[in-house]
Amino acid sequence: MGSFSGVHTHFPSFNSFKPPSSISSSSFTQFTQFTQFTIPRHVRRIRCSVAEGPAAVSPSSESDNQQSVLDCLIVGAGISGLCIAQALATKHGNSNVMVTEARDRVGGNITTVERDGYLWEEGPNSFQPSDPMLTMAVDSGLKEELVLGDPNAPRFVLWNGKLRPVPSKLTDLPFFDLMSFPGKLRAGFGALGLRPPPPGREESVEEFVRRNLGSEVFERLIEPFCSGVYAGDPSKLSMKAAFGKVWKLEQNGGSIIGGSFKAIQEKSSTPKEPRDPRLPKPKGQTVGSFRKGLATLPNAISSSLGNKVKLSWRLKTITRLDNGRYSLTYETPNGMASLQCKSVVMTIPSYVASTILRPLSAVAADSLSKFYYPPVAAVTISYPKEAIRKDRLIDGELQGFGQLHPRSQGVETLGTIYSSSLFPNRAPSGRVLLLNYIGGATNTGITSKTEGQLVESVDRDLRKMLINSNAPDPLSLGVRLWPQAIPQFTVGHLDVLENARSALSNGGYNGLFLGGNYVSGVALGRCVEGAYDVAAEVTNYLSQYTYR
Repeated sequence: MGSFSGVHTHFPSFNSFKPPSSISSSSFTQFTQFTQFTIPRHVRRIRCSVAEGPAAVSPSSESDNQQSVLDCLIVGAGISGLCIAQALATKHGNSNVMVTEARDRVGGNITTVERDGYLWEEGPNSFQPSDPMLTMAVDSGLKEELVLGDPNAPRFVLWNGKLRPVPSKLTDLPFFDLMSFPGKLRAGFGALGLRPPPPGREESVEEFVRRNLGSEVFERLIEPFCSGVYAGDPSKLSMKAAFGKVWKLEQNGGSIIGGSFKAIQEKSSTPKEPRDPRLPKPKGQTVGSFRKGLATLPNAISSSLGNKVKLSWRLKTITRLDNGRYSLTYETPNGMASLQCKSVVMTIPSYVASTILRPLSAVAADSLSKFYYPPVAAVTISYPKEAIRKDRLIDGELQGFGQLHPRSQGVETLGTIYSSSLFPNRAPSGRVLLLNYIGGATNTGITSKTEGQLVESVDRDLRKMLINSNAPDPLSLGVRLWPQAIPQFTVGHLDVLENARSALSNGGYNGLFLGGNYVSGVALGRCVEGAYDVAAEVTNYLSQYTYR
C-alpha cells in the first residue's frame, strides 16, 4: 500500500519483474516491479494544517506592513505540507512561510507507535529511497537515522493456497512458479508490442495490463499490487493517472519495451547532473524508514520550522483581497486569528478542501468532492517465532518484505508486511511483528467491524498460509481504522483535477495551489517529490508577484 502514501499510505516495496539491464529504465521498473506496499502517508483524517511564521494578526489589523505578510501559507502539516515548507527553505531560500494544522500533532497519517519493546506503523509503513526522498531526509538532519531493507529479501504472492516468491532478477524468471509458461510468453510478446492496439480512450489499469501483458500478469501480479498500493479496484483505477510513467512508455515507444529503449536513449543523450554527494547509495530495489519509525521525518521538519508550525488551528475561511493577497481566518486555541499571505497551498484531503473552497469556486469545490477515499485498517499483531510454519522459515527465521493477496484467493486481508524482518529492532527477541492491511475499495464493510473482529479476520487469513493452525492467539498491538484512507486515481482523475485547478485560475485565484497525495500520488516518496514540485511552482509565482 504504497501509498497509504504519502493516502498518506504505503506498503513496503514488492518487486516483481526486473527487465534486462539493457532496458532497465526507471519507467519500466515502476510497472514491472512492486513498488511501495505502504499505506499511502495519504490516509488522512485531518482537516487542515499550517506551518507558522510571523505572528497572527486579527482581521482589523490588516496593513501594508510587509513583515506581517507571509510569502506562503501552507494548510496541512502532513508530510506534503511540511516537505513543501522544508523545500522552500532549503532549495529556494524562503523561510517566510507558515504551516497550519487542525490536529494537535504533525505528520498526517504517519503514525509511529513504540511500546513494550515493539515499534510499529499504523499508517504508511516505508518509502522508496529515491533521491528526492533521501535529500529531504538529509536536509532534515536524518542521514544517520536512515535504515534500509535488504534488497535481496523475497516478496511473496498468495496463489492457489501457496505463498509464491516474486522474481527479483532476470535469472529468476525461468524458475518462479507464480505464472505458467504460456503466461510468461504472453507477457513477453505483449511487452514487445505483439498485442491489441490501444483503444483510443483512457484505459483502466486492468484493461491496459490485460491488453499488454495478459491475464496472468494482471491477476497474479498487478491486481494484488493495486490492492497493496491503492487499496483500490484496478477495473476502475486509471492507468494514465495511477501509473503514468508506464502508460507513457507505450505512448512514446509503441510498446512497453519500445518505450523503455526510447527512454534510455533519451536519458543517455541528456547531460546527467552530478548526484548530491551527501546522499547514501541504496543497493538494489529496497524500501527505507528511520530507526525510530517514519514519524521521525515530520517531527524533525516540524522541529526545524519551530514556531512556523501552528497546531490545533482550524481554517474557517479564505478571502482574496483587492491587493492580490489572501486572508485566512482560523479558529485557534487562543481564539480567532487572521493571516495575510501572497500564496496559499492546500495540502489537506480533497473533500476538506472542497468545503473550504466552495465560497470561492463552486466548480472547483464540486470537482474536489468527486475523489473517493475508501476505508482501510492497519492491524498490527505479534506471534512467537514458533508460530510461523516451518516451510515459511529461511535459516530458521521469517525472512522477506511481506506478502500480497489477490482478491480471487479467498482471503480478506490485502497484504502483510513482515515488520520485524524488514527493519531492525521492531520486536522483542523471539517474537514476530506483522503489519496487515484490510479493507479498501472492494471491501468497505470493514467500517462496521469491531477491532476484535478485524484482528480475528487477519488471524484467520494468516493461518491459511503463514501461521500454524494450532498457534496461540496473536498479541494485538494496534488496530487503526482510517475511514477515508487513500484517494483513488480512477479513470478521469486527471481531468477532474485539472477542472478544479482551471476553475480556481479562471476565477482569479492565482497563487492558490492544490497539493497532497491526491495530486502527487499516494506513495510517501511521491508526496515528497510532489512537495519539491509545488515549492518550485510557489517560488515561480512569487517571483512574478514581485513585479505586479
